[in-house]
Amino acid sequence: MGDVGSALSDREMWRAVRERDSALNGRFVYGVHSTRIYCQPGCPSRRPKRERVTFFPSLAAAEAEGYRACRRCRPADRSSADPTATKVLAVCRAIDACEDRIPTLSELSRGVGLSPCHLQRTFKRVVGVAPSQYADARRVERLRARLREGQGIASSLYAAGYGSSSRLYERASGQLGMSPGTYRRGGRGEEIQYTVARSPLGRLLVAGTARGLCRVQMGRTALELTEDLRREFPDATVRRDEGHLGPWVRALVDYLRGELPWPTLPLDIRATAFQRRVWEVLRSIPSGATCSYEEVARRVGRPRA
Repeated sequence: MGDVGSALSDREMWRAVRERDSALNGRFVYGVHSTRIYCQPGCPSRRPKRERVTFFPSLAAAEAEGYRACRRCRPADRSSADPTATKVLAVCRAIDACEDRIPTLSELSRGVGLSPCHLQRTFKRVVGVAPSQYADARRVERLRARLREGQGIASSLYAAGYGSSSRLYERASGQLGMSPGTYRRGGRGEEIQYTVARSPLGRLLVAGTARGLCRVQMGRTALELTEDLRREFPDATVRRDEGHLGPWVRALVDYLRGELPWPTLPLDIRATAFQRRVWEVLRSIPSGATCSYEEVARRVGRPRA
């Protein structure tokens, strides 16, 4: 399925749905909230109201949100049989299934019948980050979930796959944007700045503290993203700051328009890969320093983006 974000706006996609433009079949699908069914633009079924429609760049993205394929237009993901995509997805799911540890590259490669070197190259080309980086991002998400539930720091870190408390504080504090203890307390005492921008995968929210980024999330609307941020950090001071964060977000959105990791991968995989690149680039910029768009693009790995 093609790159929907760099070529089509929401208005253009809605026009295609309204006019049943079958020429755009395969470019995107749309889901209807009331029926939880997704269709191709040229579907002959009754047209839904605009407020009930959400656009998705792939079938996998629609299904990840709980939508079912329409039986009339029968959307067909032309890339679903691609062996490379299938193997990469299998590796991602294998990593997700190991909740208390990070599987080794040898384990993952045996599971999909590739050599470790071949898997490393293929995974990074498709997803945008190495398997270890993807696994590390998932580990942080597991830690976040347990801390939000009020579990203790010690039990949370071992359950999430950290081998020791020193390892947790070495890596997770910067990725959480605060200490694990402060995160567990809902960000109490922290001041969080955030901004929201459009991206090819939907709205993008980036939020951070003086220590670093604490949230990178994609969603349908700025309101939903902001409410999620405040729910995650109910005791922090949260304020919008376009001036400080806006230029970096715009530069990274420009990059995202120039290179989507693999159009058929579910949004959760693409978002995780993107988060890692966002974090790695932004965290490398010293406090108070400035950087051109060209330099940001170069650091991300796409100097011409």
